Amino acid sequence: MKVLDVLSDSTHLHLFSWIVGVVLFVITAAMAKGSKGRKITHMIARLFYVLILLSGFLLFMRYSSLDSALYGVKFLVGLIVIALMEMIIVRANKGRNVSTLWIIFAIVLFITLYLGFKLPVGLNFLA
Repeated sequence: MKVLDVLSDSTHLHLFSWIVGVVLFVITAAMAKGSKGRKITHMIARLFYVLILLSGFLLFMRYSSLDSALYGVKFLVGLIVIALMEMIIVRANKGRNVSTLWIIFAIVLFITLYLGFKLPVGLNFLA
């Protein structure tokens, strides 16, 4: 058994990383701008973004032969969600308007969740 097989045998780590990453993102966004707690929470959220990317990439490499187009779209949409989470926090810290980004984030997050659950390795939660 390879060392990285543990990360790509099932979707548990990936799903857990998504849940914790999104929760930390929402907590970070709700905290007072410029506070030390916001900076710390943002750094922890970034760690989970890396876990999301790593586990997602390993799942993509392992299962993309089942439906490469759909897995590729889900991979790209997942990257967009992570980029939007980061852009919302950074722009909010700079005092810029982020209301449009929140709307785009909600739509793209829903698309990501739908694709993730629809894929053959997913939980068939929305199918």
